[in-house]
Amino acid sequence: VGDTITLEKSPALVPLSGYKKVKPLVFASIYAGDSNDYPDLKVAIFKLKLNDASLTFLPERSEVLGFGFQCGFLGLLHLDIVRERLEREFDLNVVITTPTVEYRIKKRNGEEIIIERASEMPEVNTFEEIFEPWSTLEIVTPKDYIGQIMDLCQKKRATFENTEYLDDNRVILKYQIPLSELIVNFYDQLKSISSGYASMNYEQLDFRPAKLSKVDIAIAEEKVDALSFIFFAPNAQSEARRIVERLKDLIPRQNFEIKIQAMIGGQIIASERISPLRKDVTAKLYGGDVTRKNKLLDKQKKGKKRLRQFGRVNVPGDIFVKVLRNE
Repeated sequence: VGDTITLEKSPALVPLSGYKKVKPLVFASIYAGDSNDYPDLKVAIFKLKLNDASLTFLPERSEVLGFGFQCGFLGLLHLDIVRERLEREFDLNVVITTPTVEYRIKKRNGEEIIIERASEMPEVNTFEEIFEPWSTLEIVTPKDYIGQIMDLCQKKRATFENTEYLDDNRVILKYQIPLSELIVNFYDQLKSISSGYASMNYEQLDFRPAKLSKVDIAIAEEKVDALSFIFFAPNAQSEARRIVERLKDLIPRQNFEIKIQAMIGGQIIASERISPLRKDVTAKLYGGDVTRKNKLLDKQKKGKKRLRQFGRVNVPGDIFVKVLRNE
């Protein structure tokens, strides 16, 4: 791929410039569900790269999830396809972290750094400003859906540029929008409110200053780096509350109570709990002294307390994308 083929009698003087290198817009980390499967995951990633030139990856290590790969994708659909191929073609159980975009941070000493995930974001008092990527957005739609699409774009912090009429029925709406608002769920919502008639095209524009906060998620009082995310500060609490409520629905119940908390810094901004499964330990008792029943219930209570201290919650691998897409 990339070679220039020419005629021997009249050869080309210079080779063709080749294909434009694809730049990833969405970043997420992929880990093996079982750390012993890391060698198989490594082989699978390299095989996928052979027939998917747009996939980029670098090896990395997480204290919680072990060895994995930090990957770059063209969008959320591309990420979903890679995850499904790893599971179907290579029979791997994978954990994928919350998708994010590239941010630029200007530190107090003048140094500029680039981060691609929430766990890399430094403490608030160590940097002056954070910049997020913006994109140009063009939406082609029947004119009947203009109002609903404008409402959607306004909720996503998009700034309106102009409207062009293609004919009596179709228009092009032009916006500038933060890339982080665009990559997650925007396309699905656009198709929903336009009955599938609207289409979109976007291209990365530049980086602009933004008020952003890092939100950490703790499950069973243990912080899950894979669920941490960076969000627009004024809307961070409402988004944290939505994610915590979705996690409550998605995480399977255990034999002990599970607390789900969202935090900015050390402050808890949203919280939910999953009640424990309850086994009827007195089902086999028929009559007799009430102290026998109380003894069994006390034993069960102590067991749940012990589980609450030492029990771990296994988070399903596809939960991270489901939370974002509100599936």
